[in-house]
Amino acid sequence: MKKQQPKSVLDRIESETLDHYEQNALSFWEGTRDHDVTQNIEAFIAALPVTKPLNILDFGCGPGRDLMTFKLMGHNPIGLDGSKAFCLMAKKYSDCNTLNQQFLHLDLKAHKFDGIFANASLFHIPSQELVSVLKVLHHSLRPNGILFSSNPRGNQEGWSGQRYGHYMELEIFEYYLAQAGFKVLNHYYRPAGKPREQQPWLAVISQREEKIN
Repeated sequence: MKKQQPKSVLDRIESETLDHYEQNALSFWEGTRDHDVTQNIEAFIAALPVTKPLNILDFGCGPGRDLMTFKLMGHNPIGLDGSKAFCLMAKKYSDCNTLNQQFLHLDLKAHKFDGIFANASLFHIPSQELVSVLKVLHHSLRPNGILFSSNPRGNQEGWSGQRYGHYMELEIFEYYLAQAGFKVLNHYYRPAGKPREQQPWLAVISQREEKIN
């Protein structure tokens, strides 16, 4: 069992990681705005009902690239990010509502969303807090709601420069999801068409179940 970190350490992890994004918001946007995440968006939407506009939470929305995509598809997306700079940029770019909330201090309404799109965001949550955060997301999803996540693969946790990361393979991530009441429906590795050793990203589509372990 991993040693539990005190609250002061968790606060430092979150604040320093967010500080990195605050200080590099513009360069982050310039470096990621043209990233092709079509595969992820299509996999997420395919797992959801297609008969109505969907209420979607873009968890870790960054400057708003995917918010705009969901809006143009006719859905009702809301962004959430711990970075105030990102929230302002996302609101300006997409004209969608954004929530400036830190991942370890979420305040989300129950049964609000049909789906949650967490692209390259959950890996910033320390392992000891991951189940708690996933339970909040579970609570905010409607029955049978979908959680999409895409995170770097690996078996390590700690600092990479000014950012904290927790990198998991499927079996470990599936365990955390189950503890929070999610059932894995599908997964794949990115980028597509490469040998596994050249696929550093793990994408997982999971569904809210009513029973939480």
